[in-house]
Amino acid sequence: MTASFDFTLYLKILPSMLKHKLSYILTGLACLVGGAAQAQNPIITNQFTADPTARAFNGRVYVYPSHDIPAAPGRGRAGWFVMEDYHVFSSANLTDWTDHGVIVTQNKVPWVKPDSYSMWAPDCIARNGKYYFYFPTTPKDTTINKGFTIGVAVADKPTGPFVPQPMPIKGVRGIDPNVFIDQDGQAYLYWSQGNIYGAKLKENMLELASEPVTLGELPTKGLKEGPYLFKRNGTYYLTYPHVANKTERLEYATSTSPLGPFTVKGVLMDESPTGCWTNHHSLLELKNQWYLFYHHNDLSPNFDKNRSVRIDSLFFEPDGAIRKVIPTLRGVGLTDAKQKIQLDRYSRLSSKGATIAFLDTANKFQGWKTVFANNQGWVQYNGVAFGKQTLKTVTLRTMAAAGATVQLRADGATGPVLAQVTVPKGSKWQEVKAPLSVFKPGTHTLVVASKTNSPVEIDWVRFE
Repeated sequence: MTASFDFTLYLKILPSMLKHKLSYILTGLACLVGGAAQAQNPIITNQFTADPTARAFNGRVYVYPSHDIPAAPGRGRAGWFVMEDYHVFSSANLTDWTDHGVIVTQNKVPWVKPDSYSMWAPDCIARNGKYYFYFPTTPKDTTINKGFTIGVAVADKPTGPFVPQPMPIKGVRGIDPNVFIDQDGQAYLYWSQGNIYGAKLKENMLELASEPVTLGELPTKGLKEGPYLFKRNGTYYLTYPHVANKTERLEYATSTSPLGPFTVKGVLMDESPTGCWTNHHSLLELKNQWYLFYHHNDLSPNFDKNRSVRIDSLFFEPDGAIRKVIPTLRGVGLTDAKQKIQLDRYSRLSSKGATIAFLDTANKFQGWKTVFANNQGWVQYNGVAFGKQTLKTVTLRTMAAAGATVQLRADGATGPVLAQVTVPKGSKWQEVKAPLSVFKPGTHTLVVASKTNSPVEIDWVRFE
């Protein structure tokens, strides 16, 4: 977890205790349900997730995030980060994610201070048929460390079960572990505590093989943390959140050595436009495409200690520079036309006549809806896979108090009309089905527009 140690930056007026209790119950129920989820950004919408480390194991992508929960009486500190366990999620296509449940929890780790709720940003890496999960938290024995230290849990599969080691890694003080294995087989551990540190790991991945060093030539002012190191075309890239102004942005530096010195090169993601104080990330190459995994407070816009994981594509310039990533709601991956297409995770939205809102402000885990105010409103959703088999109907979950007409097109605002749907009058959500006037096989952009001046809301669209 990326966080400043100046607690005063985080103090906010909290909702009523009742709302905290209700929110915590909803979070717990969502976590128990688990299972598969179709998502764009954020990719997980049944619980809060942050600080994602993404790894590809055996052709499948696994994301190891931290797990924010709302504070409640006896559960963490109000107005602060509250984290008691870790889940792991996996996907074969970056669109459909499976929650494999809890893999490590605070009160089942021998050395962790009970009920400390400080299970911050983790990492996981594979070596010699084992999976090593690194996590920072506070020890109950303050002779080990008075602040944070880093422990390891080991498993035979990327989803566990993970068995925590009886003691944390000796000689490490700090948070945000990241592990990198170089081409020569040497493993390195990186972490942060005001500065960013690195050290070699022994072959067993459980002990340091060298004294920690401070990674040099990084910014001297502003908090630096959350290191993530990777190697590309012989260059070592150290990426990290840095508070250069008011909140964290993602920066990177390069070196010819895994322990530096590093040369600061630039910013790979700007500060949050809505003021989310933290960001924390990882990068992954998959089938010749790079992706940035990071977090934002989409599901908790008024409280940035409850974050949600996102993914966007990342590109390199010919000279090796990282092109700045612009956050999107659409995210990555294709959406099957036969699944519920969440138009609110749009690629483009009209400047007038269309807005995005929560379905239920009391339970934001239910997600969002697209609200068309009039016939100037439209939304574009890229990357819908219609397949080869002819689809005959479209269903909209929609609501229009005065009734409305909605038009669906393929390949842009002037593309062929797939269907024109008449939405009956009503003040409740209804599923309205209409025949397709044309079917376009393959992958296409979908544009949905209101054709009447009366308001209409759409939750999702699905073809059959």
